[in-house]
Amino acid sequence: MRAMKVAVLSYPMLFQTKGGLQIQVLETIEHLNALGCEARLIDPNREHLSGFDMVHVFSAINGNQRIVEHARGFKVPCVVSPLIQPHWTVSLGRRARFADRLVGKITGWQVSTESRQIATAIELADHLIALGKVEQQRLVETFGSSPERVTVIPNGVPERFFGADATPFCERFDVAPGYALCVASIDAYKNQLGFARALAGTDVPLILVGDCLPSNRAYLDQLTAMPGVRHVGGFAHDDPMLAAAYAGAGVLGLVSPSEVMPLTVLEALAAGTPAVLTRNHSMDLDGALSGFVTEVDASSSGQIRDAVLRALANPAPRAAVTDSVRDLTWRAVGRRVLDVYERTRASR
Repeated sequence: MRAMKVAVLSYPMLFQTKGGLQIQVLETIEHLNALGCEARLIDPNREHLSGFDMVHVFSAINGNQRIVEHARGFKVPCVVSPLIQPHWTVSLGRRARFADRLVGKITGWQVSTESRQIATAIELADHLIALGKVEQQRLVETFGSSPERVTVIPNGVPERFFGADATPFCERFDVAPGYALCVASIDAYKNQLGFARALAGTDVPLILVGDCLPSNRAYLDQLTAMPGVRHVGGFAHDDPMLAAAYAGAGVLGLVSPSEVMPLTVLEALAAGTPAVLTRNHSMDLDGALSGFVTEVDASSSGQIRDAVLRALANPAPRAAVTDSVRDLTWRAVGRRVLDVYERTRASR
């Protein structure tokens, strides 16, 4: 039987930077291929969608609804991972639809809003993959998808993060285990400065791992001017030093205004390190993860500081933290995504 050919696409500039979505795309492709699927990123300037059995679009913004429209036009089944941010409440959706109509009337329906583009991608997709129950709820309640069109498949963790050894990182950077860690691109949106200010005066070292674009250099200078803050640069996702950095930390902090399902939190947990996370996210914390992830108001220095200090003062058993994400491997994700493809094709 011929392998299923899957065209994977997202917005054009996605891979000009590093981040969670890029990793999600690449890990999904790798593990689909390990299962016998022929999945790859394609160049729509050179390859036609009609040459594939399935199209998988990651992200419903940045004009990606056009990909979904063309897949439907060519009668190629299309699965969309919308990656809806948690701020898309029912109320915001109602206001966005009003804005859609207003903009349409003013411009003679020549201009569409981002919310209209998201809604179009969701409406035309054959099936949707949500990263968690919160995103599933947004797709159904805010954007009107039927529940049976949405399958929840969380992000995964590479096997190399489980049981990682802190020694290489601590020796290379001459740091004692138990520091606070933030793994994210150096960017004001990731709120590393808010994290650093929350820890000011606590004597807790803060280590920042992440690439910094030239445009964010001034922000990085602000960070490294603060006592106890150290930037060690970025690591490739498959660099063992990244796993070692997680393993050496006493706590991971990710206190940006909003996240979907941040891979850094899952990776830290796999390495045995608990996390402090913005409360505006789409992760499911009602199960094993609940005891090892503390939600905070990202704008509250007091909440961030208290959560970090509690995690450091009463460290959870690292083996228990690791076990909380033991079932969330990319191998398992690949199997579940392939099942969605097969069911989607069968429904056609």
